[in-house]
Amino acid sequence: MLMAKSKVRYGASLRKLAAAVDRQRTSKYPCPQCGKTAVKRSSYARWQCRSCGANFAGGAYSLTTPIGEASRRLLINIKKGSRVGKEG
Repeated sequence: MLMAKSKVRYGASLRKLAAAVDRQRTSKYPCPQCGKTAVKRSSYARWQCRSCGANFAGGAYSLTTPIGEASRRLLINIKKGSRVGKEG
């Protein structure tokens, strides 16, 4: 188990949450441009692909956030011409 750098104390559930965040922060993610699993966090909310060198803005601890994914899907649907709530 990875320990969070903040040394969380007083509660197993808090230590487990901190360890989960630490795992997200230090793991590698697939690159949206080249497709390789080589994207690592370079600084707060900045991500860089170690293979193609592309830089991305993302979440603080993971490359994508649930809100970011929802807005991305909404933009893709709008570009395709289908809108949420549109009938027919």
